[in-house]
Amino acid sequence: MGKRIISGAAVAALAVAAILAGGTVLAGLLLVVSCTAYRELCRAMGVHDGKRTGALESAGYLGILCYYVLIWQERSGLALIGKERIWMFLFVLFVGILMLMMAVYVLTFPRYRSEQVMAAFFCIFYAPVMLSFIYLTESMRYGIYIVWLIFISSWVCDTCAYFSGMAFGRHKLAPVLSPKKTVEGALGGVAASAIAGALFSFLLVEQAIADQSATWAFALIGGIGAVISQIGDLAASAIKRNHNIKDYGTCIPGHGGIMDRFDSVIFTAPVIFFMAQILIGA
Repeated sequence: MGKRIISGAAVAALAVAAILAGGTVLAGLLLVVSCTAYRELCRAMGVHDGKRTGALESAGYLGILCYYVLIWQERSGLALIGKERIWMFLFVLFVGILMLMMAVYVLTFPRYRSEQVMAAFFCIFYAPVMLSFIYLTESMRYGIYIVWLIFISSWVCDTCAYFSGMAFGRHKLAPVLSPKKTVEGALGGVAASAIAGALFSFLLVEQAIADQSATWAFALIGGIGAVISQIGDLAASAIKRNHNIKDYGTCIPGHGGIMDRFDSVIFTAPVIFFMAQILIGA
C-alpha cells in the first residue's frame, strides 16, 4: 500500500506539473505516455511480436508521432496547417496508417493475422488519440481550468467510489467483470465528482470566468465525467479478462502500467472536451 501511495502521488505531481507547464511540455509528455499505453495494449492483445517490436507495431508508433505533431503544430502558433484544414489532414493520416498496416500485413504474410492488424489500429485510437484530448482541452478557451475536470471526474470518482462501496455497497455493479464494484459505490463516486467540480468552480473558476456562471456546468460535467470514467475502468478490465492478464505493465509500482492508472482518464478526456464546448462555450 505504501508503494502504491508513493507512486500514485508521484504520478499526480508529474501530471500537475505538466498541465501547469502546458503547451509543448504537456504534448511531449502525453506523446510518451501514449506510446507506452500503446505498447501495453499491443502486448495485451497479441500484436507485440515476441520479444521485439515488429513492423506492424512500429507502423502504429509512426502514426502516433505524426498525429501528435499535427495537433501540436496547429495549437503551438506555427500554424503550418490552418484550422480549417486540420481535420482533413487528420482523416488522411488515419487512412494512411490503416493502409500502411495493411501493407505490412500483405508484404510479410503470413507473419501477422488479420485480427492483429485490427487490434493494432484499434490500440491507436483507444489510448493515444483519446489521451490527446487532455492536451486539446488544455489548449482551448478556459482550458487551464477545464482540464482539471478530467482528473477530478476520474480520480475523485475512483477514490470516493471505493470508500462509498466499502461503507454502503450492497448491490453488485458488474458481478462477473468486477465483483468488488457496487451500485452504491458508483453513485457515491458520481456524487463526489459533481460536488468536487462545483467546489472547484465556485472557489476558483468563477473568479476567472466573469462573463458567465460556470459552477452548474462544472458540477454537471464532473458528474457525467464520473459515469464515463467508470465505463473506462470496466472496459480496461474487460480487455485484461479477455486476455488473461493481471496488469498491463509494471512502470508504476503498486498500480501496474499506464493503462492500469489512466484507464478512466482515457474515457473522460474526450467527453469533457466536447461537453465543455457545449456547456461553457470554451
